[in-house]
Amino acid sequence: MSTVPAVRRASRIDDSTLDAPPLELDRDEPTPHLDTAPESMAAAKFRWPRAFSALQVRNYRIYVCSQLVANTGLWMQRIAQDWLIRELTGSATAVGITVACQFLPVLLFGMFGGLVADRFPKRKVLMITQSVAAALAILLGVLAVTGAVQAWHVFGIAIMLGFVTVVDNPTRQAFVSELVGHRHIRNAISLNSSVFQLGGLIGPAISGILIHAVGQGPSFMINGAACLLVVTLLGIMAVPDEISSTKSAEAYSIKEQFAEGLDYIRRTPEITWTIVLVAALALFGLNMPVILTAFATTEFSSGVGGYSLFNTLVAIGSLTGALLSARRSGGPRLRFLVSCLVGLGAALMLASVWHVEPLFCATLIGIGIVTMLFMTSANSLVQMTAPAAVRGRVMSVYLLVLLGCQAIGGPIVGSAIDHVGVRTTMLTCGAIVALVALIAGLGMARQSQLRLAVGRSTGRLAPVQIVHR
Repeated sequence: MSTVPAVRRASRIDDSTLDAPPLELDRDEPTPHLDTAPESMAAAKFRWPRAFSALQVRNYRIYVCSQLVANTGLWMQRIAQDWLIRELTGSATAVGITVACQFLPVLLFGMFGGLVADRFPKRKVLMITQSVAAALAILLGVLAVTGAVQAWHVFGIAIMLGFVTVVDNPTRQAFVSELVGHRHIRNAISLNSSVFQLGGLIGPAISGILIHAVGQGPSFMINGAACLLVVTLLGIMAVPDEISSTKSAEAYSIKEQFAEGLDYIRRTPEITWTIVLVAALALFGLNMPVILTAFATTEFSSGVGGYSLFNTLVAIGSLTGALLSARRSGGPRLRFLVSCLVGLGAALMLASVWHVEPLFCATLIGIGIVTMLFMTSANSLVQMTAPAAVRGRVMSVYLLVLLGCQAIGGPIVGSAIDHVGVRTTMLTCGAIVALVALIAGLGMARQSQLRLAVGRSTGRLAPVQIVHR
C-alpha cells in the first residue's frame, strides 16, 4: 500500500509543463500552522506587498528573522573555513576536498534525511540539528583561536557538518511548506533565498575584517551563537508538533517509503528533468568557492579581501535574483530553467576571459542573478509538484543531487585548477553547463513531441511556434 494519493501522469511531458505552472498539490494537503484569528485581524489592517506576501504568516516571520542571523553566521564560517584551509595547505584541491567532506554525507545518506523529515516532528528535528551545528562551529573556533587547528580538523568537522546537513536541509525545506501552505510557498522560497544571500552580503564582509584583525576563530564562534539563536526562535513558534509530522508514514517500512519516494520522482517528468538540470549546475556551476579562492590568490593577487569581495558580489547578484523571483506571479517552468542554465554557462565563460578585475567583478553579479533565478524556480517547481506525503523524500533526493554533486565536483574542479589553471577550468565548466542545458531542452521537446513550425495566416508568415507533431 502507498501513502501517496494516486496521481495520473502521462509517459511524456505534456506541453503545459513547459509553459504553465505544475499541478496543484493534492487537496488533502495539511493546513499550515497559523494562528488564524490573529493573522486574519492583522491581514485586515496591513497587507504585505506581493513580493513579501509569505510574511503575512507569523511563524514564517519568526523563521525568517532566525534565518537572517543564522545565514550571516554561516557565510562567515564559509569564508573563514575556505581561507583557513587555503592557509594551512596552500592548495586549491584542499579547498575542493573541504567542500566534498561537507557534502559527501549528503551523497551517501541523503534519502535518510528525507525519511526523517516525513516521519518526525520537523521543529524538534531542526532544533536538534542546529544545536549540533552550533557545537561543531564552536569547537572549530576554539581550535582556531588556540592555534591548535590542523587540516584534518577542518576536514573532520566538515564531514560531521555534512551529516547534520543530511537531516537539516530536507527538514527545513518541508517545514517552510508547512508554515506557509501552498498559497505562499513560491514566495517563501524566494524570500528564503533572499535572506540567505543577504547573509552572503553581510557575512563575507564581517568575516574578512575579522580574519585581517584576529584570524578565523571568531567567525566560527559567531556562527555557533547564530545556530543557538535559531534553536531559541524555533522554540517560541506556535507549531503543534503532533501535526508537524506525517503520522501515516510510520505505518510503513523504511524500504517501502524509500521506494515510494523514488517511484514518484520516476513517474513525474517535471521533477525528473529538474533534477537532471540541478545535477549539471551542482557539478560544474556551483564551485565558486574553489574558483574564487584561486582567482584571489593567483590571478588578481587580492588576498582574503579580494576573496571576500568576490563572494559579496556574487551574493549581491543572488539577492537581486531572489527578489526578482519573489515578484514573479506565474508558476515555475522547465523552459525557464533551461534558459537560466544556458545563461549561467555563458556568464561563466565570459568571466573566465576577463583580465581586468572590475569586469570580472561585474560578471560575478550576473552569475549570481541567473544562478538564483534558476535555484528558486527549480526549488519551487519541485515543492509545488510533490504532495505533502512524499515531499520530504522528494526534497531529500533533490538536495542529495544538489549537494552531493557539489561533493563530487569540488575536488574535480580544484584538481583541474591546480593542473591547467583557473581560467581554463572556469571556461570549461561554463561550456559544460550550457551544453547540458541545451541537450536537456532538446530531450524535453522530444519527450513532449514538440517541434518548431512556421504557419501562414492570410498569406503572411506567422511567428515561429512550438506545436505538437
